[in-house]
Amino acid sequence: MASRRNQRVLLGCALLCTAALPCADSSRLSAAEGQPQPSVAATNFPIASAARLAGDGKHTRFILDLDQTVTFRAGTLGDPYRVVVDVPQLNFQLPAGTGAGRGLVKAFRYGLVMPGGSRIVFDLAGPAKIAKSYVLEAANNQPARLVLELEEVERTAFVPTLAPENRPELRPAIADAPPATVPAATTPETAQQKADGRPIVVIDPGHGGIDNGTQSSGESEKNLVLAFGRALRERLEKAGKYRVVMTRDDDTFIPLNDRVKVARNLKAALFVSIHADALPKAEGDAQGATIYTLSDKASDAEAQRLADAENRADAIAGFNLAEEPTDVADILIDLTQRETRTFSSRFARILMGEMKSTVRMHKHPLKSAGFRVLKAPDVPSVLVEIGYVSNKGDLEHLVSEGWRSKAVGSMAQAIDGFLTKRMATAGSSN
Repeated sequence: MASRRNQRVLLGCALLCTAALPCADSSRLSAAEGQPQPSVAATNFPIASAARLAGDGKHTRFILDLDQTVTFRAGTLGDPYRVVVDVPQLNFQLPAGTGAGRGLVKAFRYGLVMPGGSRIVFDLAGPAKIAKSYVLEAANNQPARLVLELEEVERTAFVPTLAPENRPELRPAIADAPPATVPAATTPETAQQKADGRPIVVIDPGHGGIDNGTQSSGESEKNLVLAFGRALRERLEKAGKYRVVMTRDDDTFIPLNDRVKVARNLKAALFVSIHADALPKAEGDAQGATIYTLSDKASDAEAQRLADAENRADAIAGFNLAEEPTDVADILIDLTQRETRTFSSRFARILMGEMKSTVRMHKHPLKSAGFRVLKAPDVPSVLVEIGYVSNKGDLEHLVSEGWRSKAVGSMAQAIDGFLTKRMATAGSSN
């Protein structure tokens, strides 16, 4: 069994990709984003117990303490300057606050990017090269260590070591995906799925893995929205009227474009992305749930800020949006997209009507912006910010099972109302 497990871990590491992408909004990505992953059994993976930086702006060394040696791959990325280290899945047990920068490193973050693989991403203060990288065996009462030595270089001498053509595409590991989660590389519908006949609802808990989303008072957005998504799935499945699929059912990173593909590949009747926003302190305070639909032009500055931040969330795992296909952008002008937007807006209004009777809503509860995760041209989609992690009152609600039950109930009621009417209309037109 141990041998088989090790093979899966090594395979996961081999499948990892490293691609460049502009940095994410600093208000959404803190330096110490790595957190223990509650869905992962701690005994199954190597343990990282400490991480530190030493040196100055010319030479900087990173040291990661491990309970056993691991394989790894490291490389540099430009625009912006970063270093990415891929390792087999680790159980990060690092002290709170780990991730502050020093010398050539402004900050670093760490976490899961797929079943079987973890990643450490260093944001650099300027161009640098990896002078040395190696793993030390445990010896003389010292743990095994992964060591990275960085050296400053001139901008004209900087050469990215992870070229786009050498980056394999990251996909969740199908064999390791939980039964309730459909990986992005979904195969065509099976005969059994087609025979089911029930409308498919895709629930998308935002963030995950190396991407914690917003954080406050020890709570991470990725965990709060996952708990909400699971509760919503359970409520819908009890009714038995819909097939419910989650883009993630554990603490795994899923690229934004792959979340959309889950819904498209399954020909879903509805896609609901769940998030919990936060405002930087300089922008004051806000509270309540907000429902977003897709628009080329944001409804206000706050909607634009949030969309910009969410659309760059893939940066934490190093994906390059510039290399994405343009078919989604091209098809936005198609009539199918227009009809889909109409259905999305209709569901958003129904959802607001149900939620306002049970939970606190934002003073402007319906907004729109260019969220990438809502760009399925043929699947009605909304993004729901269930509250503000940065607001004390909202955070108390977000961690409350009682509040969650009420909010989930109103959302399930809205989904049922929308799909019942839409399916009846579709049936009569046929």
